[in-house]
Amino acid sequence: MPLSSAAGALLVPLTLLPIGPPEIAGPGGTPAAAAPDQVVDAQFDRANGIVPAKAITHAPDLVPYGAQVRVTVHREAGRTTVAVELAEVAGSHEFPAHVHTGHCTTDPAASGPHYQHTTGSDAADNEVRMTVRTDPGGGGDASATVPWTFRPDEAHSLVLHAGPDAGAHAPTDRVGCVDVDF
Repeated sequence: MPLSSAAGALLVPLTLLPIGPPEIAGPGGTPAAAAPDQVVDAQFDRANGIVPAKAITHAPDLVPYGAQVRVTVHREAGRTTVAVELAEVAGSHEFPAHVHTGHCTTDPAASGPHYQHTTGSDAADNEVRMTVRTDPGGGGDASATVPWTFRPDEAHSLVLHAGPDAGAHAPTDRVGCVDVDF
C-alpha cells in the first residue's frame, strides 16, 4: 500500500530483485548450463555507513540510494562472463561498466584502474567492457564475455561510469561501485 509523505508525494514500497542465481534454461525449459560461479545482489548505499555497503553510489542523482544491482560471474573453459542488472537507477541512460582493480570506498578513485588481463594492452578483449542501457523506469542489463579468467586477487569491483548526457557529471566519472572479488 503506497504511503504519503509530508509533502503529499506517494511513497511506494521497494521491490527487491529475486535473490539467488538466475535460472538458465535451454529448449523446453530444461537446464542449459551450470549455475554461475558467483552472484552479488546489493542495494546502493552511502560509502560511509555504519555497516560497510557492498554497493556504493557516488552520484545519487544517477544511482539513487536503494537502487538495486546484481552482478553475475560465470567461468567456464578458460572464458569468463560478467553480467550486471540494474533497477531503479536513472532512466533512459547509458552507464559504461568495467571491472576495476580496487575495492569500493568513499573515494571513487580508490577502485583503481580498469582490470587488464595483459597489462598495457588496449585490445578490445583485454578488459571487461559493457554498457548498461536503462529503460525509462531505470532498469537495464548488460554482459560481456572475455576469453580468459581473472588473475587471483587482482580484480575487486565493478564500476559504473556516468556515461554521456549525465548532467553535472563527466562521462568518465565513477557514479557507482560494487564490491565483487572476481
